[in-house]
Amino acid sequence: MAKQRARALGVSLGGLPTGTSNAITDVAGVRVGHETLHTGPAVRTGVTAVLPGPGSAFADKFPAAVAVLNGFGKAAGLSQIAELGVLETPIVLTNTLSVGAAHEGLVRHALAAHDDIGVTTGTVNPLVLECHDGWLNDIRALSVRPEHVTRALAAATGGPVVEGPVGAGTGMVCFGWKGGIGTASRRVGGFLLGALVLTNFGRAPDLTIGGVPVGATLRPPPTGPVPRGAGSCVVVLATDAPADARQLGRLARRATVGLARCGGIMQHGSGEYAVAFSTANRVPHRPAGPTRATTVLAEDGPLLDDLFTAVAEATAEAVVNSLFAGERTVGAHGHVVEPLPVEQVLGLV
Repeated sequence: MAKQRARALGVSLGGLPTGTSNAITDVAGVRVGHETLHTGPAVRTGVTAVLPGPGSAFADKFPAAVAVLNGFGKAAGLSQIAELGVLETPIVLTNTLSVGAAHEGLVRHALAAHDDIGVTTGTVNPLVLECHDGWLNDIRALSVRPEHVTRALAAATGGPVVEGPVGAGTGMVCFGWKGGIGTASRRVGGFLLGALVLTNFGRAPDLTIGGVPVGATLRPPPTGPVPRGAGSCVVVLATDAPADARQLGRLARRATVGLARCGGIMQHGSGEYAVAFSTANRVPHRPAGPTRATTVLAEDGPLLDDLFTAVAEATAEAVVNSLFAGERTVGAHGHVVEPLPVEQVLGLV
């Protein structure tokens, strides 16, 4: 059947309303770009870039936080965000062994825009997150290069986001079926919250959609050795709510709820990471004085709980969207991964 998103097929995951595109890009200024590497019999990988807003993220940083849900991963840039509470580059997603190349690509992007970096001001902290796509991709080939990051950044747009086996999601496997990129959004009290996921985790028997344990009935076809489910998941959350770094950390930790709703248990060998940023209250690299006035969310009302709900709903729907957009993929070593049989899922859900 023609590829459609979960909501268009009647699968509604949660009760909160969505944004216009039901995507992370519903948060004003957020853009997403992909560079897909699908060449020869064995290269199935790529880069996905999330630009948090207009202008320079280095000159005017974004309040941000990270949550290491299960730390079996090789991400770069997390410790400074955890310490300082700001994001100062776009976010790049790629495969595990290409973190170094992606890091260089972000560094070159920042250096091209700021001739003071490393000279009259400090260095830059690129944020790169990864999943292991070695089942379908010849990960040892190190196919991702810094220029692929440049292309993904240049391709970034707002509006609807291309999902499935594109960009960083090209070689990913989710619950034994074809995974990749998925996104969704929610409206809460006049604010927007969007999620983008890179899905490469889970065991087929655990897959749950809309509360229905579809994995108990469906199984991926026996097309070769079956990965045991450890591979990682990255969740990127964006909001225009005026949350500070501490509050964003609380939001990021709620990504676990969305992953669990889909049947994720965060296996030993699966690195689950969430990063959350706010487009409100940008933080200048060179402050005008010793103090800075700002407005943050109150925590004694229902709004924060509603944002927690939005994280859970958007994360779960983004995972399902990544699966519904799957395509049959033949990759390295002749491995084959089939798409989720959506018609059968609809019959169960």
